[in-house]
Amino acid sequence: MTTPDTQRPRTGSDILRTALRRNLGAMAGGTLLMGLYQAGETAFPIALGLIVEHTLRHRSLGSLGLSIAALAVIITTVSLSWRFGMRVLQKANTTEAHRWRVRVAACGLQPVARDVDLKSGEVLTIATEDADQTADIIEVVPLLISSLVAVVVAAVALGLADLRLGLLVIVGTVAIMSILSVLSRRIGSSTQEQQARVARAGAKVADLITGLRPLHGFGGNHAAFCSYRTVSTEAQHQAVTVAKVNGAYAGTALALNAVLAGAVTLTAGWLAFDGRIDIGELVMAVGLAQFIMDPLKLFSEMPKYVMIARASAERMALVLAAPPVTVPGPERPAAGGGLEIDCVRYGSLRRLKLQVSAGEFVAIAAYQPRTAADLASVLAVNVPPEAYEGVVRVGGRELADLSIEALRAHLLVNPYDGEIFAGTLRTNIDPSGSSRLVPEAVEASMLTDVVALHREGLEYGVRDRGANLSGGQRQRLSLARALAADTEVLVLHDPTTAVDAVTEQLIARGVARLRRGRTTLVITSSPALLDAADRVLVLDDGVITAEDTHRNLLATDEEYCAAVAR
Repeated sequence: MTTPDTQRPRTGSDILRTALRRNLGAMAGGTLLMGLYQAGETAFPIALGLIVEHTLRHRSLGSLGLSIAALAVIITTVSLSWRFGMRVLQKANTTEAHRWRVRVAACGLQPVARDVDLKSGEVLTIATEDADQTADIIEVVPLLISSLVAVVVAAVALGLADLRLGLLVIVGTVAIMSILSVLSRRIGSSTQEQQARVARAGAKVADLITGLRPLHGFGGNHAAFCSYRTVSTEAQHQAVTVAKVNGAYAGTALALNAVLAGAVTLTAGWLAFDGRIDIGELVMAVGLAQFIMDPLKLFSEMPKYVMIARASAERMALVLAAPPVTVPGPERPAAGGGLEIDCVRYGSLRRLKLQVSAGEFVAIAAYQPRTAADLASVLAVNVPPEAYEGVVRVGGRELADLSIEALRAHLLVNPYDGEIFAGTLRTNIDPSGSSRLVPEAVEASMLTDVVALHREGLEYGVRDRGANLSGGQRQRLSLARALAADTEVLVLHDPTTAVDAVTEQLIARGVARLRRGRTTLVITSSPALLDAADRVLVLDDGVITAEDTHRNLLATDEEYCAAVAR
């Protein structure tokens, strides 16, 4: 049975309610301690007023000593309650932020992608800044309540001196909060737009850094920089707008709080002058008027932080509440099964039909790169089965009927631009640490020279995106990872485009040898890989137009010979 904490939140409000619900204990303790802190702060000017009044009346050293001891107790209470209250709240805050960061990251790493129109850079911002700002609600609510406690205690104390002073504080506080609540709504909408634009700018620069080498290669770096500057400028303008709104909010709050404090002070002075309150009550009223600005400031800032937390929660809901691109079935592919594509129509594919029997090594010579990319996307389940016509069967089962976890364990599609992670050669080849074929995969992919080049061997450090490796080394590392996975069915998309002809020949032999008895499909124009395959399928204009061995096709098909001969 699904618990409330594990259910998928549909809105930002659901996320905030979940965060508040599972931190009720910490928030209750924090509220109690922070309320005690605010009550102690409020008690200080009250105590001073009483001391002045008592001293003027009795002029007793014993009473003065008792009063000083009372002040010491108040100061100690204020210090300890603040210290431990903030410790409780900040621990709960950081823990809750961690939970949401992990949840957003887990959502992005699920085998079935979600239907979210966000780039990876935007998701990164949501998983960091937005998660932190959403968790701030854990501190905001207790601080809001404790500030309210301070205002109520001050109003009651002033009301006991004179009812008009107490009513002035209550009415003034309600008026201030009503005005600021209107401004806080604008802060929420402006902040949400700013977060979106900053995230888009971050995603843009991440994409540019990824493609930095090819951009330099064809001289497109200046145009790319101008494109990023445009996006960043939009984010800057929105940030300025948010700063103006925040400035107006803070200035208005400060002004209103000062007006209320001034009104209380002047009213108390007038009442004392008129003889309706005594000197001790005047001291208390003036002290409370000065003190009350602090909780009022905190109290008036809370709606702003609530709106920011809500805006961040709404952005998190974009990821967490997004439906999966496809709903996988419960079945598992049959062990040792082959791969079948039956009348698939998608993109540039036109009722494509082909079959790779169990244990067969088949190569596809795709004349159009777009067709090869569409085929790889369909096989990798980057395109949900309901988005194309026809059927793809793996191990005798249709893709739509298979569990995505079982499919990933059975079928691996290795893209031509496989991602390289920061770590070591070993962790890139065998991320799970469970492969028994790492040495064989290194040899088959001809990564042996990279391993031998460094004294650390497979423990040689690799930078993010393989920045310290050449294009050919990154491609061979990606191929080694695919081979080390040792899946029943392996699909390779252009695995040798960045290596020289001699290395390509050795890789072709190594792949064929290592994958003997396993189902392998290679989409390539490499003569070496085509020659190593049991048979070659020619994919032209979205359909299979020819089928034979590489050498027979070279001898009989002039178009094939012109397309693949080097």
